[in-house]
Amino acid sequence: MNGSDGRRLALVGGGGGFIGGHLVSALLREGTPVRAVDVKPIEDWYQVHDDAENLQLDLSLREPCYEATRGVSEVFNLAADMGGIGFIENYKASCMLSVLINTHMLMAARDEGVDRYFYSSSACVYAADKQVDADVVALREEDAYPALPEDGYGWEKLFSERMCRHFREDYGLETRVARYHNVYGPYGTYDGRREKAPAAICRKVASAVLTGADEIEIWGDGEQTRSFMYVDDCVDGTIRIARGDSVEPLNLGSAELVTINQMVGLVEGIAGAELEHRHKLDAPQGVRGRNSDNTLIQEAFGWEPLIPLKDGLAETYTWIHEQLSRSGDLALTTQ
Repeated sequence: MNGSDGRRLALVGGGGGFIGGHLVSALLREGTPVRAVDVKPIEDWYQVHDDAENLQLDLSLREPCYEATRGVSEVFNLAADMGGIGFIENYKASCMLSVLINTHMLMAARDEGVDRYFYSSSACVYAADKQVDADVVALREEDAYPALPEDGYGWEKLFSERMCRHFREDYGLETRVARYHNVYGPYGTYDGRREKAPAAICRKVASAVLTGADEIEIWGDGEQTRSFMYVDDCVDGTIRIARGDSVEPLNLGSAELVTINQMVGLVEGIAGAELEHRHKLDAPQGVRGRNSDNTLIQEAFGWEPLIPLKDGLAETYTWIHEQLSRSGDLALTTQ
């Protein structure tokens, strides 16, 4: 299916969100007409692209999904109710209700004759017993089974992956799935309880620099490990996977493993700051260690996310510092 000028029309569900906004931008740059859809009022979107068709629709409901997919050739479904570890550990029911989005979107894509359907899953689908050590073995796609995902959010993602599989097998809808590993970058959430660790740390350090504070709070002992993928790599990989031939879910994440304390040190170096670290040991921390095994994505595309964490954090810190400087609202920023 094509847009009014004959080009293939892409739908980005969650187009007003962090990753969705960057994805809309990339698709427009390549010349693909885009319909961006999000539940938030358009004035609250992280990025608004005037060249896209921008719609406020609730994709958890059936009829808006049919409206969104009408005339569309490819769907990128990034829409979900989610956030950082503080959100997903405290709002499990809200996270699981996102299953309505993927259910109705798959039905609409099938019935409206969509050619290709991409679903953004998460590394939270992986079995918790494989993530109990900070010195973690990188997670392979097969490690999602036997199933023991993150409670709430992880179960919803894993179930939605299975729906994508069976819509492909039963109805012939070409579905593709990527398991995102800790995406970060500018134009995203950096406060309000939905932010993830890189944005939260950049916010805390920037606030300390702006206010003259000498300490910041770190959740946990800081020795938990993660890999973090810059948003440009995420968008590049998303488009590759969505249009590629690999029908099984693929990891989409950096393989650069760091501790949270190491990431704090990188941000302090970028900011030119040296701060005291106050560790909040009873704060939500998630699994002890998580990293991405990129063997399958390398085999499929000869590519993997490679933007160094230090470079991505520099861009992210600069943007968050500018936002805080402009707003003058530094109330929540060091905790």
